[in-house]
Amino acid sequence: MIARIVVMLMVWLLAEPVWAGDAERGWGYLVDKLAHDGVPRERALRVFRDDRVDPFEGLQFSLQPRESPSLYRDLRTRRTAANARRCLAEHDEAFESAERQFGVPSNVVASIIQVESGCGANTGRSRILPALARLAMAAEPENLERNIDRLTLLHSERPASTVGEFTRWRGQHLEDMFYPEVKATFDIAERMRVDPLDIRGSGSGAFGMPQFLPRSYLWFGVDGDGDGRVSLYDPADAILSCARYLQHYGWRPGLSRREQHDVVWGYNHSDAYIDTVLWVADEVTEPTPEPARPRSTTRKRRPSKTTTHRTTAAARRH
Repeated sequence: MIARIVVMLMVWLLAEPVWAGDAERGWGYLVDKLAHDGVPRERALRVFRDDRVDPFEGLQFSLQPRESPSLYRDLRTRRTAANARRCLAEHDEAFESAERQFGVPSNVVASIIQVESGCGANTGRSRILPALARLAMAAEPENLERNIDRLTLLHSERPASTVGEFTRWRGQHLEDMFYPEVKATFDIAERMRVDPLDIRGSGSGAFGMPQFLPRSYLWFGVDGDGDGRVSLYDPADAILSCARYLQHYGWRPGLSRREQHDVVWGYNHSDAYIDTVLWVADEVTEPTPEPARPRSTTRKRRPSKTTTHRTTAAARRH
């Protein structure tokens, strides 16, 4: 058993990158899928041969990804709520229009826009396509086998067959989630007549004020200002698109807190995120009073001349 583990480890560490000697720089699996689904092969090849996209050297993934509960702790503050109120006031017409058309309260949409991008101040500067493409390659056969070998070593307490089966499921799950986002990025670029690599957002592939993934842009994007195009960097478009998204996932008047939680789950599968968004939304409309500062009952002693002289003398010495 130990010899087998050593051999597997050496193979894993010394194996050539999957793109070695490959004109497609390791992206052939993804290029083939895109070509099959209607993206011209030459167009896809131009993108993945571009120096702005790193060669695909593999993607390591875990069997049980976990998000830290503290991830959104710094956003659950009165400052975030105050900024969300300012965002709402600055774009009040768009928020009122969104609430009128889609029935989603302005404070909830303002909370999401603030938490996601600081009301558009931080939409991200990364190219979204490479990040999405790497995740879409999770089930690429060579990458999958390397992950099976690695995870079998990491989880040696489990039967190798069980680890292998779950790793294959996990890799396919990632591909099923992110390959459609890659295809949607090409579709958006064609619609907007831009280079797919010019679409910028977060390092996780989301973009615009509401930080939509590409398919969400195609499904829920709204031309809020009537200029004939949908831009998630435009407040009117972004705010109405966010409200439409929440309406699609079931937001309606009179929801219980549990039901509100379930709707926002459709936006981000994170309990910490949802708790933060709903807390900020509450604070936007009904700010929690600042706790009163206790009054000091201790009278300050006036320093004697000697003390003052010594302090001054010490200050001069240093």
